[in-house]
Amino acid sequence: MAALLKIDRLTKNFAGLAALKAVSFEVAEGELVGLIGPNGAGKTTLLSIIGGSLPPTSGTIMFQGRDITRARAFATARAGIVRTHQIPKPFRSLSALENVEVGLRFGLRQRSTPGVLSARQILERVGIAHLGARLAATLSVGDLKRLELARALAARPTLLLCDEVCSGLTESEAASVLALLCEIKRAGTTILYVEHNLRAIMSVCGRIIVLNYGEKLAEGAPLQMQNDPRVIEAYIGKPAGIA
Repeated sequence: MAALLKIDRLTKNFAGLAALKAVSFEVAEGELVGLIGPNGAGKTTLLSIIGGSLPPTSGTIMFQGRDITRARAFATARAGIVRTHQIPKPFRSLSALENVEVGLRFGLRQRSTPGVLSARQILERVGIAHLGARLAATLSVGDLKRLELARALAARPTLLLCDEVCSGLTESEAASVLALLCEIKRAGTTILYVEHNLRAIMSVCGRIIVLNYGEKLAEGAPLQMQNDPRVIEAYIGKPAGIA
């Protein structure tokens, strides 16, 4: 299967510090791929570069066969790449419904395209239609995470970049959001999912990419990554098998 997204030797330096070092991987259309790593591994930096909010120092990003390495965030959104943020960034003075309506004005397809859901239908899809009139500033953490997903879905992504959508959620809230991600994938959206909650990401992703100190450490099926000594050492700070 041809790659929807192809990352080739992507590098990002901040004042001499390498946040990413020649990272390469591919994501095929229809996949739900997990991206994990210890704190400071470069996960969010990688999403920011793919989404166009940070320029890379070197390397290339190909999306649907087009070079988007230097594309700005508005251009990547128009191309079909949309992201959520680890810390939700709604328009706090607007209602939940108005936040999604803003999202409908951007992205790959325009509002007039047949089959595009209304803002209220999108809120219903993520389970917060009853909160449509509430100001974003008054929503709980769990509801803000759902609103963040709703705004991203409103832009009709081909590739959805999710940054720790389960952080700060209760176990039941996280389970509900994970079920929603699986539903989004089944509906045809490809997902690259960054998460610190290993149990969450292992439960929904078909393939896992592991970053450590800005480099790709390992890649493979969830069970394979759980048992990889390099991954275990990166997370617990000592070789596997050492008490």
